[in-house]
Formats: sequence, C-alpha cells, structure tokens
Amino acid sequence: LSVVIDNDLWESSVGETIRSTVGAPLYGLPQDEPQFTLRQLPSSVFTGFVKNTRLILKVKKGVAAATKFYKDPYASPQQMVTVSGMTNQEIRDQLTINQDKIVEAFRVQEIQERQRRTKKTLFNSKAINKQFGINIRFSSLYRIANQTDNFLWIRRDIKTGTVNLLLYTLPYDDTLTKEVLSERVITVRDSIGKRYISGPVDGTYMTTETAYTPYFGVTKVSNLTTFETKSIWQVKDAFMSGPFINYWIEDKPNNRYLIVEGFVFAPSVRKRDYIFELETIIKSIVTK
Repeated sequence: LSVVIDNDLWESSVGETIRSTVGAPLYGLPQDEPQFTLRQLPSSVFTGFVKNTRLILKVKKGVAAATKFYKDPYASPQQMVTVSGMTNQEIRDQLTINQDKIVEAFRVQEIQERQRRTKKTLFNSKAINKQFGINIRFSSLYRIANQTDNFLWIRRDIKTGTVNLLLYTLPYDDTLTKEVLSERVITVRDSIGKRYISGPVDGTYMTTETAYTPYFGVTKVSNLTTFETKSIWQVKDAFMSGPFINYWIEDKPNNRYLIVEGFVFAPSVRKRDYIFELETIIKSIVTK
C-alpha cells in the first residue's frame, strides 16, 4: 500500500495513526503482521510510473476535512483513497472514523486482483461444484487430500508446510442466535478436526487454541449472510499450530449452512498472505 504523505506528517501523530489503523496487525495470526505493508512516498516523488501502483492512500493537509474514494484514477486496476484535513487532528479523526471503510476498499481491490490472477490456472472443480452445489475457484496447485459425501479437504504444499481448505454442510437452524452460533462454530470445528485432521502422533488431532480469543463477525459470501470466525488452531501435545478462518454461510434457499474453513501450517514464516489467499478462494464461492 503506497502512502503518499510528506515526511514531516509521516513522522508525526498522523503517521502514527495510519500505522495503527490501516497498518494495524491482522487479527488471528500467531505473530503480529500488518494487514497491509505500507510504503511511504513524499508527494514530490508521486509522479510518472509511481502513480500506477494498485493501492494508494493519499494524505493532504491544509484543505477541508474529508475522506474520498477513487477507482482507477491513474491506472487499472487501482484503488485510491484521499484523506484530508486542515490540521493534524482533523486528518487523524478522518482516518479513525473511516478506517473500516478504507481497509475494506483496499481489501476488495486485492481480492478482485487475486481472483483475476487465479483464473489463469484454475483447478478443475466440476466434481466439487456438483457435490456441494456451488461454484468455487482456486489454483491448480491445490490437490484433494480427502473427500467424502459431505466433506472435502483440499491442500497446497508450500516449502514450510501446507495451505488448506475444508468444506462441509450442516442443516440450517433459524433459531440460532449469534451468541449460540459462536459457541457452536468452535464445537463443530473441533469435532471435524477430531474426525478428519489427525496429528503426527496417534490420538492427536486439530483443535481450537483455547488461550486465544476468537474474532466473531458477520460478512457476506455469495451475497448471503455469513458468520466469520478467526482464531488459532493447535494440535495438542504435538507443538503444531497456526491461523484459521471459518465461514458459516447461511444458505437458506438450500436449507443448510455451507461451512468453509481455511487453515495454514507454516512454521517459522509469515502467514498473512496465505490466509489472504484462502479468503480470496472462499469469497469466490457462488451458491446455486
């Protein structure tokens, strides 16, 4: 993310606010990693090919307080957000008030770009589409690790481990509150881990790290209300752990929850980009 801001502002409280909002750590990772890698550019060098970068946050001081969003102002694909204010405090207020909208705009742009690139080498998912009644797009680098009537595990091998995606369904229950559902998500994923995701030692399996507080939120997948969970998984007594993202998609037309979970096992390396890859795959789902 290119942050176009003069050096004095970047070194001031304005820069601190940018780093603590747009550049804040991504929740649900074992180690702190910023949700965006920030590259500061003084306005004097923001010319020529530099303007072609995909994500731009531009900060202006001395003009009326505002936050504005621009699609493809200098290149395509591109998302630019300008934040302005007469004073440092006004700029900081704009960043704080609008941080969720700013982050979402950039994330949507990056998801679209990753999905566009994935289309070049797609896995032939016709059998999966038929099994679950969905369209889903992911790279041909993935392979099927386990498949039953109502369970699918695909994975991609990386140098230090694996990137994994699980799909399964449960009957829809319109009496579940958000509070009850948050508990059920953990209970169900632990039962799935015990049944399908075994550890390296007999009797061990993937479960949820109890010392880490999960993030629970609501989003949209295939334009359907979706319950999102982010936290840490572990294999007890095996010293294995990593991040996961879990989505319960309320597929009311088909009277079911479509549950999709991505998890990463990648010791000693950063995991943000792998989690983003999984989110991009999940957000490609379209139910039939």
